[in-house]
Amino acid sequence: MDRAAKTALWITALGVVVAGLYWGREWLTQFAVALILWFAIDGLRRGVAQRAKGLPDWVALVIAIVFVLTLVAGLGTLIARNVGEIAGRLGEQGPRLNRFVAEAYALVGLRGSAPTVDLMLSRADAGALLRAVGAGLQNLVGGVVFILIYLGFLFSAAATFPEKLDRIFPNAESREEVRLILTEIRQSMGGYLWVQTLMSLVITALTLATLMLLGMPNAVFWAVLIFFLNFIPTVGSLIALMLAALAAIVEFDSLAQVALVVGGVGLWQFVVGNFVQPRLTGDQLNLSAVVVLLALAFWGSIWGIVGAFLSAPLTTMIMVICAQNQSLRWLAIMLSEDGRPKVLSRLPRS
Repeated sequence: MDRAAKTALWITALGVVVAGLYWGREWLTQFAVALILWFAIDGLRRGVAQRAKGLPDWVALVIAIVFVLTLVAGLGTLIARNVGEIAGRLGEQGPRLNRFVAEAYALVGLRGSAPTVDLMLSRADAGALLRAVGAGLQNLVGGVVFILIYLGFLFSAAATFPEKLDRIFPNAESREEVRLILTEIRQSMGGYLWVQTLMSLVITALTLATLMLLGMPNAVFWAVLIFFLNFIPTVGSLIALMLAALAAIVEFDSLAQVALVVGGVGLWQFVVGNFVQPRLTGDQLNLSAVVVLLALAFWGSIWGIVGAFLSAPLTTMIMVICAQNQSLRWLAIMLSEDGRPKVLSRLPRS
């Protein structure tokens, strides 16, 4: 096969893969979230087992599962409760919001009188809104159920995977190479999740203290929301800052208070996000900054918000796999930050 035919074949294959990722995004995103949860639980299980010598492995696994799922459920409940409270408070802020809308109209030079919040709500189709909310809740519940099902099957499959690997790769050298690749992926994912969670917790704690000091209502909710947004590379911190600014505009009358909220949230995002977090996550992922942005755009465009959260770990998995293949190593080099993706050592031939 000549070079042109190979290029055409690669382009066609890439198009088929991207189309498959897009059309199967609903169940693929659910499986991807379950896989990331599995990495988090498995990493915590290993940590518990290492620190509690003599503890049975199944006990460490139960502790890890209960801790991670309880944490996720607790944060989800906290967000759901605060969303209702914030929606109620938003309805009480009609005059203030009307004033801000009028000032925005005057600022951009729009003609005519500015619409009021009540007028904008009255023009909305309440039935369509309720149907959309109901469909969204139904999809959310269904997604959580499928994620838990996938998570259960992942743990079941992990128990028998070594035996399957022995049958798939009878050759000891090939089998060991696959094990090395899978171990590297697991360690990379575990390290990334650990560093990202630690840095997000630091930013969240500092942000929560700042918001409570400034008297921001629902400070815990906004801090938790910022915690999740920091898992989105690069743009997550910007979105967090914008949401904090909008919340401050709604809650405070004084422009100085709004500026203090924006400055306080932005300070911690800037210091931790630009001086501490990139160095630590870079050591874990070894992804180029440009690649991180491109990965965010790619995965976000085909998988939405879930793709934005998973863009960095998914791209790292691709880089690790490509680095072990001589014909694809050039791609791993392009994806890496230092041009030296980790090539796993191979066992000598017997």
